[in-house]
Amino acid sequence: MTTGSPDYRDIGLEFPPGFLFGSATAAYQIEGAAHEDGRGPSIWDTFSHTPGRVVGGDTGDRADDHYHRLESDLNLMERLGLEAYRFSVSWSRIQPDGKGAVNSRGLAFYSRLVDGLRKRGIRPIATLYHWDLPQALEDAGGWTSRDTAQRFGDYAAIMGEALGDRVGTWTTLNEPWCSAYLGYGSGAHAPGIASGRAALTAVHHLNLAHGIGTQALRSVLPADAECSVTLNFHVLRPGDDQAEDAMRRIDALANRSFTGPMLTGAYPADLLADTASVTDWSFVQPGDLDIVNQPIDFLGVNYYSTAMVREWNGRGPRQRADGHKGTAGSPWPGSDFVEFVEQPGPYTDMGWNIAPEGFEELLVSLSEQFPDLPLMVTENGAAFVDEVRDGVVDDADRIDYLQRHLTAVHRALSRGVDIRGYQVWSLLDNFEWAYGFSKRFGIVHVDYDTLERTIKNSGHWYSELVRSRRIPAGPRNER
Repeated sequence: MTTGSPDYRDIGLEFPPGFLFGSATAAYQIEGAAHEDGRGPSIWDTFSHTPGRVVGGDTGDRADDHYHRLESDLNLMERLGLEAYRFSVSWSRIQPDGKGAVNSRGLAFYSRLVDGLRKRGIRPIATLYHWDLPQALEDAGGWTSRDTAQRFGDYAAIMGEALGDRVGTWTTLNEPWCSAYLGYGSGAHAPGIASGRAALTAVHHLNLAHGIGTQALRSVLPADAECSVTLNFHVLRPGDDQAEDAMRRIDALANRSFTGPMLTGAYPADLLADTASVTDWSFVQPGDLDIVNQPIDFLGVNYYSTAMVREWNGRGPRQRADGHKGTAGSPWPGSDFVEFVEQPGPYTDMGWNIAPEGFEELLVSLSEQFPDLPLMVTENGAAFVDEVRDGVVDDADRIDYLQRHLTAVHRALSRGVDIRGYQVWSLLDNFEWAYGFSKRFGIVHVDYDTLERTIKNSGHWYSELVRSRRIPAGPRNER
C-alpha cells in the first residue's frame, strides 16, 4: 500500500546503500567536434543539416562543445557529487563508416573520459547506441538492413575490448522505439523515413543488434561486467470507457515489441496480427529470437509522462497528442484508428503531462512482469524555460518534478521493486534532437553563445540528495 503525500511531494525519504545516483547525456547532443579527429558523419548530421527538419535550423556541429571541454565538465560532475555518469559513444567517431578500421583518436577521447570519471570516483555507464547511426550504414539500408545488426556486433566488441577493463556497466541500445518508429515510421527523427513497414523492419533489426551486441560484449568483457538495454516505456491511460483495445494495440507497438523478444524470446501474437496488413514479418529469420533473448543484468527504464488513447470515431480531426513531434508520417503502424488524447496538465515545456504516479505504476508493473530482473532508472527529467538571473537559475518547476518522481521511485522500492539507481536527464542543456536548442532538460544551464555552464537550483538540489541520500524539501512542500 502506498503511503505518504498524495501528490508525491514526500521529503526525507532515505535511499538504501548502494543505490546509484548519477546523470546522463548522449554523444550527439553534447559533444560537438562533428568534423574533428577522424569522426565520420552520422544520420543526425545529415538530418539536422536538411532544411526544415530541426527547429531553428540547429545542428549538433558544436552542441555543448563537450569534446573540447571534457576536463571542466568532469570537474562539474565531481562538484555535483555524481556517483555515476551515463554517456553514449558516437559510433561514427569510432568507425567513421560504421565498419572497418578503428579511429584511434575517437577511442582515445572515450578512454580519457572513462579515466577522468574513475579518477573522480564516478562510475562510468557506457551506452553504445543513442540514435546516431553512421551515415554510411544508412546509405546501405540503415536499420532496415540486417547487416547493420552484424556491424553493431563488431562495434560492440571493439568498445568492449578497448574499455572493458575500466567500464563495468554497458548498455547496448537507448530507446530503440525512437530509433525505429520516429526514425523510420513518422520521420520525425533521423533518418526521416515515413514507412510503417520500414519501422517494423527496424524494430526487429534493432532487437537483433541488441542480441548480437550483448553476445559480442560478453565475449570480451570480464565475467563480472554488467550488460543491459534501455527502453522508453509508454504508460497508457484510457481516453474513454471503450479504450481497452486501443491501449492493448499501442502497448504492443510501444512496449512489448521490445520486451517480448528481448526478455521472453518471442514477439507478441497480437502485435503480429495487428500489423499483418503492414508487413508479414518475413525479415525474422530462424534462430533470430534465440539471439535476441540474451540474459541481461538489469533493464534500463526511461520515463517522462503518460499517454492517453482511445479509438477514433472517424468524425472530425483525429487527435495525435502522443507527445512526439508531429509529421506527415505515423509512429504507430497498423493503428491508424487509434487516437491520442490530450491529457490534463500541468505540463513540461515539451507539452508532456506530469504524472509521477505513472512512474510508480510502471516500475511496479515491470517488476511483476519480470520479477527476477533488476531495474535502473536511466533517464527521467523535464524541460522547462530557464533563465540565468544574477548568476542563478531558479528552476523551481524542475525541482518539483524531480522531487515527485524520486518519491515515486522510493515508493516502488518500498513495495519491493529491485531498483539499482537513478540517472537524471540531463546533466547539461543540449541539442534536443528535432527541437534543436529550443528545449532545456539540464540540471546545468548552458549559454549557447558563450558555452558557459551554470549549475541550476535543481542541480544544487540534486547534489544535496546525492550527498544526504534523502529527498530534500522542494519548492512546493507545505510542511
